[in-house]
Amino acid sequence: MAQQVRGVIARAKGEPVRIETIVVPDPGPGEAVVKVQACGVCHTDLHYREGGINDEFPFLLGHEAAGVVEAVGDGVTEVAPGDFVILNWRAVCGQCRACLRGRPQYCFDTHNAKQKMTLLDGTELSPALGIGAFAEKTLVAAGQCTKVDPEASPAAAGLLGCGVMAGLGAAINTGNVGRGDSVAVIGCGGVGAAAVTGAHLAGAGKIIAIDIDDKKLATAKKLGATHTVNSRSTDPVEAVRELTGGFGADVVIEAVGRPETYKQAFYARDLAGTVVLVGVPTPEMQLELPLLDVFGRGGALKSSWYGDCLPSRDFPMLIDLYRQGRLDLDTFVTETIALEDVEKAFERMHHGDVLRSVVIF
Repeated sequence: MAQQVRGVIARAKGEPVRIETIVVPDPGPGEAVVKVQACGVCHTDLHYREGGINDEFPFLLGHEAAGVVEAVGDGVTEVAPGDFVILNWRAVCGQCRACLRGRPQYCFDTHNAKQKMTLLDGTELSPALGIGAFAEKTLVAAGQCTKVDPEASPAAAGLLGCGVMAGLGAAINTGNVGRGDSVAVIGCGGVGAAAVTGAHLAGAGKIIAIDIDDKKLATAKKLGATHTVNSRSTDPVEAVRELTGGFGADVVIEAVGRPETYKQAFYARDLAGTVVLVGVPTPEMQLELPLLDVFGRGGALKSSWYGDCLPSRDFPMLIDLYRQGRLDLDTFVTETIALEDVEKAFERMHHGDVLRSVVIF
């Protein structure tokens, strides 16, 4: 029987979000209904509200979440009612050319629930990243549910569903940071701070955090940065070179998503080093680099999709590290808020005061 719950809806571009009653259908084949316990307020949700993703309004926002499976549809074997899960937005298909080549983290045919959640009048909702977790309950594809240790804090665990995983994975998976490597991270918001954490977890010898906000740099230091650079007053390229014997860093992670900072990342890396773009640019942005420099400096220029993670592999492992005290996820939870406070949390994003506001149900 369909259920009625409260959810945060964006009805039109730029309009403040509102709480409305939504209808969540019973799960069909391959689907699951999840009772949401916590959901982080991510910049991607703000992009949806601003029309920066697409114009398929109204949106049911929220995607960075953890909760408990309430019911599953026919054919679901990977999770069962009562399982504590992190929601992910890349449920791999197992059949596309990437999956069949043994690279499921690049799955080109990820899937979502086939049924639609709706408003009371029957208007179909577009769930953010196929999840829609600013709601008391949500309907997802069962493959979007990753079972993890139920003793983990839902507020911290849910952050692996998007931003923190993107940053950790940019360092560990995409950048392949190794023991003793030098790493620079440009932009130390939630994703960049997670990249610092990932570099620290991987055993990097030198981790240089770069930002224009001293508060963010202080947090990066807490999460494992060995050096900090305020690029408002210091040339970050020269600073990175000075801190690496004049050579540049082995891996530079760009977590801003702007041409200016990408160029800084490109020139701050060592010869044959790696640049990882994890910051999300806007459609109109263009990048110009001398092609001879691209050739002459060698190495690799990569972009990181969801931290190149495989949720079934990475989420349980990272939660185990969190439970052991080896991965600090709690620092990313700046504040916990009610569902009614999501719009205020969007406003706080502009001031840079939070890594994550997390809705608790």
